[in-house]
Amino acid sequence: MYNSPTNSFKKNAEIERHNRPKFQWLEPLLLLAPSGIWLLLFLILPTLIIFELSLVPGIRPGEIVNPGKISDYSQFFNPQNWQNIWQSLTLNYARILDPLYLQVIKRSLFFAIGTTVICLVLAFPVAYWIAQLAPQRWRNLFLLGFVLPLWTSSLLRTYAWITILRPTGLLNTVLDSIGLQSIFDSIDLETILDRIGLQTIFDSIGLETLNLQQILDLLNPAVFIGMSYSALPYMVLILYASLEKLDQRLLEAAADLGANPLQVFWKVTVPQVITGITASSFLVFITTLGDFVNPELLGGPSSMTVARLIYNQFLGATQNWGFGSALSMTLIMLVSIAIAVLIKFGETKPRR
Repeated sequence: MYNSPTNSFKKNAEIERHNRPKFQWLEPLLLLAPSGIWLLLFLILPTLIIFELSLVPGIRPGEIVNPGKISDYSQFFNPQNWQNIWQSLTLNYARILDPLYLQVIKRSLFFAIGTTVICLVLAFPVAYWIAQLAPQRWRNLFLLGFVLPLWTSSLLRTYAWITILRPTGLLNTVLDSIGLQSIFDSIDLETILDRIGLQTIFDSIGLETLNLQQILDLLNPAVFIGMSYSALPYMVLILYASLEKLDQRLLEAAADLGANPLQVFWKVTVPQVITGITASSFLVFITTLGDFVNPELLGGPSSMTVARLIYNQFLGATQNWGFGSALSMTLIMLVSIAIAVLIKFGETKPRR
C-alpha cells in the first residue's frame, strides 16, 4: 500500500514524540535557573521592597512596615475609605509634583540629554575615523585607548577632574600663565548679549543680573565634562560597531551620482548607522540619568539631581525612606520608558 509523504511525516513525528524524554521541558528551566534566581533575589525583590516603602508615608530608618491583619482589608470594601486610602498610598508620589522636586527632575533630564548630545557629537567623528580611515592594524589599539579609562574607578576619574578644574587646579594655572584668565575675567557678558540682541530675552525671564560666572555655575560645565568623559567610551564602541559595517558601495554610488559630502552623510551614512546611534544614545542617557558621583563631586548646590536627592532621603540629613523610595520608583519608570523606546525603535532597518 502506498504511503503518502504526509502520512510518513506524521508517523515520524509521532515516533519522535514517543522517544522524546518526558522531562525535556526541564532542560531550559535548569539553564535559566541560576540567572533567574539571581535576578529574583537582587533585582525583582529589592524593587518590590522599594515599591512597598514608597507607599508608606513618612517611614524612617529603624521603623518596620507591619503587615496588616485580615480584618484590616475590610476597609477596602467601604467606598468612604477609598479616597483616604488612595491619598495615603500616593502621598509620597504627590510630593514629587512639588515645583522644587520637579525642578530637580528637569535638571537631571537636562544633564542626561546634554551629556548624550555632547557624547554623540564627540564620539561620531572619532568612531568614523577609527572604523573607516585608520589603518586596519591600529584600530584595535585605538579602541583599547578608549577602553583604558574604564579600567580605573569612576571615583578616581572624578577626583582627577576635580584636580584639573578646581580654582587652583591645573586648568586655571595654565590659563593664568598664558594670560587668558584675566581676559575671561574682563569679559562684559551683558554688553555682548545686548549687542547680539539676547539681553532683552534674558531680562524677560529674570536673568538680567547674571554675570559670566553665575551662568557657568547655573550650567555646571564641570558636571557635563565629568559625565561626558565617563560615558564617551561606551558611545565610541557602539558607534564603531555600526560604522565598521558601513557599505562603501552606497557611498561611492552617491558620490558618482553627484551628491556632496554633506548629502552623503545625511542620506547614506546616517540611515545605515541609525541603529547604532539610537542604541548608544539611549545607553548614555540611561547611564547619566542615574549618575551620582559626577554631580555630587563636580557640581555645587545648583547641580542637585534625582540621584543626589535619593541619597539625601536614605543616607543624608532628611532620612525619609518613603519619599526616597518614591523617587527611586520614578527614576526606574523613566529608565524603563527609555528602554522600551529603545526596544521599539532601536531595531529599525536602515533605509536603502
